[in-house]
Amino acid sequence: MDCSIGSGRDSGVSRTARQGATAATAASKLVAELLQRCEFPSAQPGVVQHLNCAVSGGADSTALLVLAVATGAQVTAHHVDHALRAGSDQEASLVAEVSERLGAKFVSLKAVVEPGGDLEARARAARREVLPADALYGHTADDQAETLMIRLMRGTGPAGLAGMRSLQHPLLGLRRSETELLCAELGVQPFSDPSNTDPRFVRNRVRHEVLPLLNTVSARDVTPLLCRLADLCAEQADLISTLAQTQDPTDAKQLAALPPPLAAEVLRLWWIRATGIGYPPDAAAIDRILCVAAGESVSCQVSSGWSVLRSGGRLSLQQDTASGTATVEAHE
Repeated sequence: MDCSIGSGRDSGVSRTARQGATAATAASKLVAELLQRCEFPSAQPGVVQHLNCAVSGGADSTALLVLAVATGAQVTAHHVDHALRAGSDQEASLVAEVSERLGAKFVSLKAVVEPGGDLEARARAARREVLPADALYGHTADDQAETLMIRLMRGTGPAGLAGMRSLQHPLLGLRRSETELLCAELGVQPFSDPSNTDPRFVRNRVRHEVLPLLNTVSARDVTPLLCRLADLCAEQADLISTLAQTQDPTDAKQLAALPPPLAAEVLRLWWIRATGIGYPPDAAAIDRILCVAAGESVSCQVSSGWSVLRSGGRLSLQQDTASGTATVEAHE
């Protein structure tokens, strides 16, 4: 990979060949060093690997693109324009330019953000709708720490504290300062999203207020500690998930006899598989289902028009439809 790229936009100063060679060597060393701490998908022997990268034009996603190309894979940069502010098309031009210089393909996508509350969540959902299912994201260890703090404030459990996984977030072993350094070494001027400093968004307040305060109070950088917590919770969540897959969620007696954390995971997996809804019921709904399994009631409402019914010692999921009630997976 040729690391001697420049933005072509922010520098009118010519460099000598020696300076250029020195800068390219330093950039190449930095790319190699950072790549060792990334977890990109492994290539299959004899198969040309293709990586899809979500690239906004910021330092993190630009670094993702650079490092993905450095793996030797065929890379496509996917830029999503939410059309939420004037001039957003300029960000796509920046990503297209960097992609061309790196030898990556470029795809421009449009996402419609539905009206409602929580703009961040709606924009994120719209973005994921148009991106490939295997898209990689440029989230770093700093993003992981912020995510854990946000989930803690929302009352998450151990599974939520597992945070983001490296499967689609290969840069979790890097810090934000390192992605910024990489862009600087390569002469790339990343786009700075003004919304990243808007205090209306919880993540921004966690980033600029909460984590710095925790660093001050603890007299240390808490980000590595939070990331370690995420790794430990991920290991435990994976173990419970593996055990849950061996259980029959429709056997009420068996379900009621399981340890509560395992029973809850059995129900979450059953729900996602049977309903096709990508997110599990909340803790209160799980408790209601377990009460049905224990024989304390014969049925309960879950969410999204779904309910659980106990009959003959078996549990079934039922959905209220316009023509009546549909039963799903009465037996396993």
